[in-house]
Amino acid sequence: MNNSKRKTVIAGNWKMNMTPNEGVAFVNELKSLVKDKNNCEIVICVPDVDIPTVSEALKGSNIKLGAQNAHWELKGAFTGETSVNMLKEYNVGYVIIGHSERRQFFGEINNSVNMRLKTIIESGLKAIVCVGELITERELGITTEIVSLQTKVALHDITAEQMKNVIIAYEPVWAIGTGKTATADEADRVNGIIRNVISDLYGENTAESTTIQYGGSMNAANAVELLSKVNVDGGLIGGASLKALDFTAIVDAAQ
Repeated sequence: MNNSKRKTVIAGNWKMNMTPNEGVAFVNELKSLVKDKNNCEIVICVPDVDIPTVSEALKGSNIKLGAQNAHWELKGAFTGETSVNMLKEYNVGYVIIGHSERRQFFGEINNSVNMRLKTIIESGLKAIVCVGELITERELGITTEIVSLQTKVALHDITAEQMKNVIIAYEPVWAIGTGKTATADEADRVNGIIRNVISDLYGENTAESTTIQYGGSMNAANAVELLSKVNVDGGLIGGASLKALDFTAIVDAAQ
């Protein structure tokens, strides 16, 4: 991390877990654990059905609310989708887009990630844009090419000013939900590749001020080492975000 240049963000991604009642109970526990921890931004990204109740429970706390996806249109015939205007009514501040599970199971492609990003940013929200390679791509030695392509397409027509509301999360697909984790040095290396892409697109100042998270099975045991690396500016946390004590330990590591 380099807190002097960019914000550290620890974001939990609940995925398809927690009912509204369970979510409120979790938030009430978490609020007391992190109430005095202000050296990083704390975000929880919850299922859409949880947003109204969790939003209410978060009022007055230092925890920000995020969603797990948003459509590029503001309204229309898009069954099963959610618009940014719907999210804004419940004080959602962050939206995850391009997660590997959306790409793998729901046909998300690089171009649609870009379309979603434009709408999210134009609506005044912040986006967490996920990029990462498959195990086959890693074995072929094309990690650099894959994450560079995904980053460049996602950021197409995004301005340097708009980059202030963009976070990139490097999520090696082979490490998500598998218990496998990239070494801290490897996470730092790939995050550095992403930072170089941003530098090529916008210049060094924008690159150095952009938060780049690591999101491949970061947990309470490995967070300190991962977050010690200069290019790892926080985490997008999956399984460990479902246990208040584990999530708090990662927040502590970011302090």
